[in-house]
Amino acid sequence: MTKHFLPLLTAAFLASTAGAFAAGELTYVVNNESAKYDPGTTAETFAAPIIGNTFEGLVRFDAEGEIVPALAASWDVSEDGLNYTFHLRDAKWSDGKPVTAGDFEYAWKRVLDPKTGAMNSTMLFSIVGAEEAFNAPTEVAGIAISATDDKTLTFTLKARVPYMLQLLTYSTFFPVREDVVTADPEGWTRKPDTFIGTGPFRVTEFNTGESVVFEKNPNYYDADAVSLDKLTFRLIPDPATALAAMEAGQVDGIEAVPAPEIPRLSVESDAFMVVPALGTTYAFFNPHQAPLDNLKVREALSMAIDREDLVEFVLQSADLPATGLVPPGMTFGGKDFTEGRDTFGLAPTAEVDQAKALLAEAGYPNGEGFPKTLFVTYSSPPIEKLLEAIQQMWKQNLNIDVEIQATEWQVFYPEVQKVQYQIAQMGWGADYPHPMTFLDNFVTGSPNNLNNWSNSDYDAAIAAAKATGDEAESVADMQKAEAILMNDHVILPQYHRYNYMMMSPKVTGFWRSTLNVPYFRDAKIGE
Repeated sequence: MTKHFLPLLTAAFLASTAGAFAAGELTYVVNNESAKYDPGTTAETFAAPIIGNTFEGLVRFDAEGEIVPALAASWDVSEDGLNYTFHLRDAKWSDGKPVTAGDFEYAWKRVLDPKTGAMNSTMLFSIVGAEEAFNAPTEVAGIAISATDDKTLTFTLKARVPYMLQLLTYSTFFPVREDVVTADPEGWTRKPDTFIGTGPFRVTEFNTGESVVFEKNPNYYDADAVSLDKLTFRLIPDPATALAAMEAGQVDGIEAVPAPEIPRLSVESDAFMVVPALGTTYAFFNPHQAPLDNLKVREALSMAIDREDLVEFVLQSADLPATGLVPPGMTFGGKDFTEGRDTFGLAPTAEVDQAKALLAEAGYPNGEGFPKTLFVTYSSPPIEKLLEAIQQMWKQNLNIDVEIQATEWQVFYPEVQKVQYQIAQMGWGADYPHPMTFLDNFVTGSPNNLNNWSNSDYDAAIAAAKATGDEAESVADMQKAEAILMNDHVILPQYHRYNYMMMSPKVTGFWRSTLNVPYFRDAKIGE
């Protein structure tokens, strides 16, 4: 079906192009605008394109998915895997000031201060003293993170974390400047003059509702590798409108293609790209609000949707019907994490008879007496179309009416964080290529546990998976945890994602990771 299929962890568009490359300007369309661009505190996927091109941490992924040095020139790991020492290169912030190990120490300890509201504080809990300091901020002195001098950063883990270097590529571990943050804690990431980063580009304009404009960062440690003089992320919420702009030659790339156009573009367009994505789209059921506080209702709703129809006829994509939380694409000992996984009573197609029986057992035979239920979502034409199809399936298969309400992301997301909804459309894209990036979200008290679900057996399984140094045992514990979550049906899994996008064939060196970050560091525009 697709003309270009890109390898896992690699979305590099590396077609050979004759002739010399020239510096220039590139315009890329994004469909959503984030409410927050603070690398240490945000967990919003929509912030990733901006943060990923204006900040770097100690290490980064290259286009082949390998860990390579970034702000760290080198590092040492103790034989027991607990002690890490990073040696920083001579790097500068985008305003010309030197990057120091103290910037990292400040940034990481800031994430561990509950007052900052960081969404991924738990990513640092493997560091000695980190979790204790988060739960009792007066214990900050016990955090085993230290800048021993301006060029040396050390930290100590409670137990070996095999994926620690992968974790360090995520924005939670990026440095931020104390003087910049403390001068304007709420607004520093919204003004070009104070949005000071360490990456290949720096922001020159924030045009809310329209665009973000960047220029090459002359203080970037590898500025000679950056060819683009100007980069513009143009906001066009409707993928069809974005495609029209692409085909009219008004933009160079678009992050999403309208589903109905995928078959045509896969045949006709040299700009069409398919990028594997470590992501799962799902909805949260709120187990604290009726009627979703009834397990049988949650299971019935999940069993009553036809995921194959959603993918094939609604999305018209090559996405995979999802019956679990963790997507395929992560292997251990040569075996995919999802291989042989239970389906948790779900199937790619609707299990109508079983769903009807469960709903009747819950007290709603043939949907009778089913209370008013609201399914909230963020404004997105493709997602709204998807939910309308689910709404129709529930009506046809269970004889129940569910109302859909869509609002802009900046309104929708804060309300979801308050857990005031009945059903809320969300999903998760991996922050690092490991199942824990999905599973950690549902630990009791996690900021990303957006339905406040809690299960002590689940928490214990996650803790065991992190504690063991045996990979096979860790995988078994993670699979056990996923089964506990899925058998409680507190999420409505829909599909595992691929990204369908376009980039002009004149552009080389561009790549988009399976973690959904488009990278323009090495992008060049040819003839």
